[in-house]
Amino acid sequence: MNTSPITPEALSSSVIAVPPLARNADLSLNREENVKLIRHLEAGGVTTLLYGGNAVLYHVALSEYAELLALLSEAAGDDTLMIPSVGPAYGTMMDQAAILRDFDFPTAMILPQRDQCTPTGIATGVRHFVEAYGRPAVLYIKHDGFIDVATVKSLMKDGLLSWIKYAIVREDTSDDAYLRELVDAFGPERIVSGIGEQPARVHMQEFELAGFTAGCVCVAPRLSMDLLHALKSGDNETAEQIRRTFEPLEDLRNSINAVRVLHAAVTLAGVADMGPMLPLLSDLDACDYQRVKQAASELLAQQQPTTHA
Repeated sequence: MNTSPITPEALSSSVIAVPPLARNADLSLNREENVKLIRHLEAGGVTTLLYGGNAVLYHVALSEYAELLALLSEAAGDDTLMIPSVGPAYGTMMDQAAILRDFDFPTAMILPQRDQCTPTGIATGVRHFVEAYGRPAVLYIKHDGFIDVATVKSLMKDGLLSWIKYAIVREDTSDDAYLRELVDAFGPERIVSGIGEQPARVHMQEFELAGFTAGCVCVAPRLSMDLLHALKSGDNETAEQIRRTFEPLEDLRNSINAVRVLHAAVTLAGVADMGPMLPLLSDLDACDYQRVKQAASELLAQQQPTTHA
């Protein structure tokens, strides 16, 4: 596992995969299938993995957390940056900070809380977590009103943030005054587009964000990496062609449930067997299986060997 501090160069060098987490029938962690998915991503050129919402870490038991961290750190290749998540509850993240100190992860992401929070309270929680953990955190901004720009700038200035995952969905991705204010406040180098391949072009080219996170990269990592390279080189025609290739599976994620569809898609495409979903989520409804299987299988089939070093 790569334990180096995360730099802007690292954020822009790889799509940041946000994988699901494989479990056995009894909901215990399935090491073999998780390793299989990680190797699939690494073989496609992906070197940064972020385990968060798609892995259902919102509901992970504290008693399982050390085992999960051990699995992730041991399964990662030598060049792979592995980032776990904490929270979203304050007490949970503080207990997890004590466990994280026994591992060499360069950062951890704080899962976003929508209710029972205030911007000032979030900032205080981030400070407490980083003080307890001893390393900067990833701030996940997913909802309007979550935290104001001045407070984010203060956290960044004080060295408390490794980077920001920006995932507020807009009807028009290019019309985002809040994101523009964030970029103007401290630059785009440590802000990553956090909503997959679909808005990546606008976020990276119009707002100059460092890179993007994605879930469907877990099915077609080479293709997603090719999208990243096309965006960085300004090849918009290729980027748009690749973006459209991801659209059918992304549309199903948007219309059904993003986490449940991705979890099933990895299994149905034959990449790795993710097993059952962790409650309080549930497995994909049987009536949706065929559509997801077709979209995931077709996406996987679109992969071509990458030409990038």
